[in-house]
Amino acid sequence: MEITGKAPIGRPRGFDADEALERAMTVFWAQGYEGASLTDLTGAMGITRKSMYAAFGNKEELFRKALDRYTEGPAAYADRAMELPSAREVATAFLTGSVRATTRPGCPAGCLGVQGSLAAGDSGRAAQDTLTAWRDEGRARLRDRFQRAVDEGDLPPDTDPELLARYLMTVANGIAVQAAGGATRPELQQVADAALRNWPPA
Repeated sequence: MEITGKAPIGRPRGFDADEALERAMTVFWAQGYEGASLTDLTGAMGITRKSMYAAFGNKEELFRKALDRYTEGPAAYADRAMELPSAREVATAFLTGSVRATTRPGCPAGCLGVQGSLAAGDSGRAAQDTLTAWRDEGRARLRDRFQRAVDEGDLPPDTDPELLARYLMTVANGIAVQAAGGATRPELQQVADAALRNWPPA
């Protein structure tokens, strides 16, 4: 019997799940949840629909996993910012990270967490809810970090941590929308710098 080293006919070819998920993340990032068809996703991932469902679940589950990957990858600047010693450093790293993440060479412009379902209809409602919860969690973490800064005397005692967190998130989300519209990294860094010039905002 001749041994060819080839897999038996009909056996699904192996694939790198991490690489496939990275590619799916990029498709969602570029096209949003509803804009990304299963054909787009499986084509980019290099797998069949059957393999996609077996490895990642349905489109909604794939989107959640892609968002997790985005959080741990391009958006990891947010976690790193929280660890910095002062509220000003946190805010600076958060906005600068937002500028860099939304203008990364070789990646889609903008933010997956903002662009992902801005125009979602009924079929994208679950993804929209997922992203709303994702953004709310980010704001809550900023709020808690700024509350700690108040407690430690790093921010004035009359500071409103929720307002500061919402302010930073609003600027960061605006940066993402502007990046998607073609604004350059230097232009957006100027916006971030301007937003931080009077910190904390009165």
